[in-house]
Amino acid sequence: MSSQQLKVVGHSVPRVDGIEKVTGKAKFLGDLMIPGMLHGKILRSVYPHARILAIDTSRAEALPGIAAVLTAADLGDLVPIYNGRPVIAANKVRYVGEPVAAVAAADPETAEEAISLVDVQYEELPTVIGIEAARAAGAPLIHEDRSDNICSHERVERGNIKAGFAQSDVVVEDRFTFPMVYHYAMEPHAVIAHWNDEGLTVWSSAQHPFQVRGDIAKVFRIPPSRVRIVISYLGGGYGSKSYTKFEPLVVALARKANAPVRVCNSVSDSMLTVRRHAAEVRVKTGFKQDGTLMAREAEIYLDTGAYDDNGPQVTIRAATRVLGPYRIPNILTNAYSVYTNAGSAGSFRAIGAPQVIFAGESQIDIAAVRLGMDPAELRLKNLLKKGEELRPGLKGIDANLAAGLKKLIKACQWKKSVAKTATPVGLACAVTNAGATPVSVAMARLQSDGIVNILAASTEMGQGVRTVLAQIAGEELTIPLDQIVIGGADTKVTPYDSSTGSSRSTTCMGNAVQAAARDLKQQLIKIAAETFRVPQSQVKLQDGTLVCGEARLNFKEALERRFGKGSGGELIGRGDTTPSLTDNQLPVFWEVGMGMVELDIDEETGQVRIKRLISVADVGKAIHPEGCIGQEEGAAMMGIGHTLFEQMIYDANGQLLNPNLVDYRVPSFNDVPEEFHTVLVENEDGPGPYGVRGMGEGGLLSVAPSVTNAFARFTGIRLKDLPLTPERVWRALKQRKSRASD
Repeated sequence: MSSQQLKVVGHSVPRVDGIEKVTGKAKFLGDLMIPGMLHGKILRSVYPHARILAIDTSRAEALPGIAAVLTAADLGDLVPIYNGRPVIAANKVRYVGEPVAAVAAADPETAEEAISLVDVQYEELPTVIGIEAARAAGAPLIHEDRSDNICSHERVERGNIKAGFAQSDVVVEDRFTFPMVYHYAMEPHAVIAHWNDEGLTVWSSAQHPFQVRGDIAKVFRIPPSRVRIVISYLGGGYGSKSYTKFEPLVVALARKANAPVRVCNSVSDSMLTVRRHAAEVRVKTGFKQDGTLMAREAEIYLDTGAYDDNGPQVTIRAATRVLGPYRIPNILTNAYSVYTNAGSAGSFRAIGAPQVIFAGESQIDIAAVRLGMDPAELRLKNLLKKGEELRPGLKGIDANLAAGLKKLIKACQWKKSVAKTATPVGLACAVTNAGATPVSVAMARLQSDGIVNILAASTEMGQGVRTVLAQIAGEELTIPLDQIVIGGADTKVTPYDSSTGSSRSTTCMGNAVQAAARDLKQQLIKIAAETFRVPQSQVKLQDGTLVCGEARLNFKEALERRFGKGSGGELIGRGDTTPSLTDNQLPVFWEVGMGMVELDIDEETGQVRIKRLISVADVGKAIHPEGCIGQEEGAAMMGIGHTLFEQMIYDANGQLLNPNLVDYRVPSFNDVPEEFHTVLVENEDGPGPYGVRGMGEGGLLSVAPSVTNAFARFTGIRLKDLPLTPERVWRALKQRKSRASD
C-alpha cells in the first residue's frame, strides 16, 4: 500500500484517549477503588548500609485500624529475590530508602502513624558512595557473597586495538562523567494487590505487565496463569516502570492482611526506587590525518546502586553504544556496572546511551579541532552505510545515516553558521540498537455491532501507542477510529507482549495488530465471496464495506451471513510478531538520533540556554506525524535536563540531598528553545508496518554532546562533566580569564 493510498496512517488524527484524559475520565492507579481496599505504607531505611539487628512491630500491630505489618520474617515460604533485589530487606539494608517493613491500615493516616511505631535496631556499616569509592582497593563489599563491587561486565572487541592506534596519526583520549538523574514520571509508582479464590490480581503502573507476572509467580511459587496483572493508564514511564519494582512487596502485604492493599509512592519514594546510572567514561580514539577512524577504546563504569535491577542490560548496551554510528575497524570496549550504597539504577529512555554518546560525540569534535576538519564532514566521512556492521554479532545498519545527517546539515544551515567566527553551534549523531525482544501477539475482535476491539498489551503511558495501533487497524480495515476500541493490558485477557520500551511498540506490536487486522479482513472477504458467489480476489474492502461490483456487505451484515440474524456471533483476527521479523537477528532496528544546537551563554552568570535546537528523527514512516514530533521534542527536553541542571546529589553519608522537586530541578517551559524544530525522515525502510521504525529515544541522544561541542566552539573550553550548571560554567570561564591574564 503506497503512501498516497493511506487514509488513516500518516495523518495526525485526534488521540483516541484524548477526551478521556482532558475531561478527567481516564483512570490512573491512584483513582481506582477496590471494595475493602486497605492503604499500605512502606517503612524505609534511614541508613545507606547497615545490619538489621531486630525489628519490633508490636506497637504498630496494636494500633486500631491496622490489618497487617509485614517484615522479612513473613516471607519464609517464598523465593524472596527478584532481579537481584529482595522483596523486603532481610538482615541488611544497602541504601537509604530500602523497604524494611510495610503496614496495611484502614486509612492513610493510620498507616503513617503505624510506620512511626515500628522499631528497627541497626548496626551501621561503612558506606560506599560513588563509582570511585566502590572500585577502591579494600572497599567495603555491598554484597558479601562477591569478591568485589562489580555487578556485571561486558566486553566488545574487533580487530587489533594496539595496531589500530599504531596506524593512527592523531590519537585523542579523554575522561567524561555523567550525572545520576531521575525520570520524573508525573505519576509515581503505585500498586494494588488482591488475593481471591482464582488467585491474585495486581493493578500496577508497570510498563511490562507480563514480565511482572512472571516475577510474581516465581516469588510466590504459583503458576503464572493464577497471576493477573491489570494496567490502566500510566502518567509517564520513561523506563522508570520497566520490569518489577515493589509489586511483590504489596502482594505479600495483601496476603498477610487478607484484603486488597494499595501502596502509592511519593515522588521522593520513587526517586529512591529507580534512576538513571551515573557514569564515568574513558574514551580513546585514533584517526588518520584525513579523518578516517582507525580505533576506539573505551572503559565505562556505571553506578548501578545497591541491586542489579536492569543494570546488566544497561551495561551491555553501553559497551555497544559508545562506538557511535561509525565505521571503526579496531575496537575494544569494557563496560562495568558497579554496586554502591545508592538506590538502584535501571532502565531510562535509551538505556546506557546518553552517558557514552556524550563522551564519544564530544571526542569527535575534539578530534575535528586537532585534524582541522569541519565536525560535520568528519562524521560524514566515517558514518556506517546500510548493511555494515557496528558490533560483531549484531545486525548491520538498516538506515541511511549519511542522508539523515545531510538533512540535519541543511535544516540547521550548518555551513552558514560555522562560517561565522566562534558561533556557539554544535551537533552530534548517534544510533542505538533498539526494539528489545521482538515478540508481540494481538487480536482484532469484530463484535456484532460492528465495533472492533483491539486486544494488545502495549502500555499507554502518554506516548500515544493506543492511537497508533488504532490507526494501523483502521487503515487495514478501512473503518474510522470511532469504530475501534483499544484498552489497557490485562494478562488474563490481552495476548502476550514482551514489553513496552526500547521504542518497540509501533514496530513489534504494530506488526502484530496489522497481522490481526489482516486476518480479520480475510475472514470477512471469505464470507463476502461466499455470499456474492465470486472468487475472494474479486472482493474489496472499502470504507468498512465489502464490495464486488454493485454488491455491498457491511460488517454487521457479514456477521449475520456467518452466524444468522440476532445470533450475536463475532470474528477474531490473530496476529503476532516473532524473531523471524528480522531473520532472528538483533537488533530489531537501529534507532537514529541526530541534532544541532545554538547556545546563548551569559558569561557573567554562567547560565547556558539553548537558543535553537534542530533534531532529525528517522522514523521510516510517521504513523502519526504530530505524535512523532512530540516524542522527539519531549526526548530532547529530557536531554536538556541532564545536560544543563538535573543531578541527584548524595552526600558522603549516603543521604540523597535533593529528593523532591523543590531541590531537584526538571525542565520547564522556560527552558524550551526559542526555535525548536524536528525533521522527520520517512524512507519507509523500517521493519514495522508501512516501513516504520520505532522512535522516541533518539531525540535525547545528541543534546548533551551538541551543547558541550557548541560551548567549546564559542569559548575554547571543553567541559567533560555534566550537568553544565551556572556555577560549573562560571568557574570554567573564570579559570579561562585567569589563565589569559597570567
